[in-house]
Amino acid sequence: ERSKSGGAEQGRLRQNVLLRLIRAICGGKSGKSGRSPLHCYDTDTSNRTLSRYKPLSVQVINILTRDNNVDIRNFDGLIEQFLEKDGIGIVDTGSNTFIPLMSYIAENNIAELLRESGVRLILHVPIEGGQAQIDCIESLGRILNDVDAEVVVWLNEFHGAVENGGKLFEQFGVYQKHKDRIIGIVRLEKRNPDTYGKDIEQMTKLHLTFDEVDHTAEMTFMPKQRLRNVKRDIFAKLASLPVAANALDGTGDGK
Repeated sequence: ERSKSGGAEQGRLRQNVLLRLIRAICGGKSGKSGRSPLHCYDTDTSNRTLSRYKPLSVQVINILTRDNNVDIRNFDGLIEQFLEKDGIGIVDTGSNTFIPLMSYIAENNIAELLRESGVRLILHVPIEGGQAQIDCIESLGRILNDVDAEVVVWLNEFHGAVENGGKLFEQFGVYQKHKDRIIGIVRLEKRNPDTYGKDIEQMTKLHLTFDEVDHTAEMTFMPKQRLRNVKRDIFAKLASLPVAANALDGTGDGK
């Protein structure tokens, strides 16, 4: 996204409910009048989930050759769209394209190019508590070391709190070292898996945005109400992020 009206957002470590929640959020955030244009891109070659969210009008970026190998040169067209378009750009990557994309960004100094062109790059990185936490933290460290961009960290506590020996994420070495570039933390607390958990799972399986949940006939009143609670909680946290999209709404400082 351009700094005058938003920011390009990229990032993904693993396919899970958190990432699908982010997709549902995009639909809710983009439907409001007065917002800058939203441009969504799906580069996931193995599971094109984002493109299934119809309200987002997602453009599929094919980066595979005929031999099913990743051709990182195909990222050129994606970056050129960031340079040409105004608004907010969101890129969804898969496990097979995440590492090539990060390498492409680092090798071609994309963060610097975008910054000099008035485009703000923000990487959204999910961290999952529990068994996957170590791998997620290591990947976050590599991203911060290799790419000179701002980062929003999503802490997913569905499988456990993101902590280490009683230390919270804000006390981790990776946060302390890079806290000047970690511009926000969105903590998703664990909710009752028998109610909220199943409601979120149903919403993501149906590929519904939060806005679509209110109008679907696939859900009854109480599941919809619980999902409204989730939406309010997440949107309140997003409203505190220092991004230009919030400044347009008057909900943040928009730095």
